[in-house]
Amino acid sequence: MRAPPTREAFTAKERQIVERRRTPGLVQRWLDSVPYNAEPDGETLRTFRGVVRAGPAHCLEGALSAATILEQHGYPPLLLDLESVDDLDHVAFLFRRGDRWGCVAKSREPGLGGRKPAFRTVDALVRTFFNPYIDERARITGYGVFDLRTSTRVDWRLSAGNVWSVERTLIDMPHRALRVSERRYRMWRERYLRYKGRHPDGEPAYFPGRRWWL
Repeated sequence: MRAPPTREAFTAKERQIVERRRTPGLVQRWLDSVPYNAEPDGETLRTFRGVVRAGPAHCLEGALSAATILEQHGYPPLLLDLESVDDLDHVAFLFRRGDRWGCVAKSREPGLGGRKPAFRTVDALVRTFFNPYIDERARITGYGVFDLRTSTRVDWRLSAGNVWSVERTLIDMPHRALRVSERRYRMWRERYLRYKGRHPDGEPAYFPGRRWWL
């Protein structure tokens, strides 16, 4: 495993962000303030350093940034990959507080952000994403957890370039199936379609369990 960088390895701007965001909640707040990276000039996969330099971040870039920051405060750099039937996965930084799991996540959709450390199992945490994930095509089918410390092919923390091997690793790693009833899926998909029929430019936030959103 590659050791975490020392504080001296960070630029002054990076170090300021790291030192001011000591908890998952503070990192979530920082990610919420960062524009979403819609990749208008082509696909990117930036590290924390790349996000600080460029500005915007998408979900995996946000998860790598959260892992880099919170690793400096003693959190293991774990990624949670939510596998979708439409091949558009969602990735979050996974953390544990005591015996409960939570996550930090960057997303355009309000229901796919972070979660408070309130869940006894990762499976229970993942299930809170099932309803908000559903749209015309998307549906979570499984999930996997990856420890970034085992990734030695690329500097996922501070590389100035794209780190595509991280994405490939997440795609190729084993995922545990998430079994949810067809009835539940159809009900929430129909609700989503009704909502988009009335609000074509809106993003639904009518999901239960919002008290657990980070």
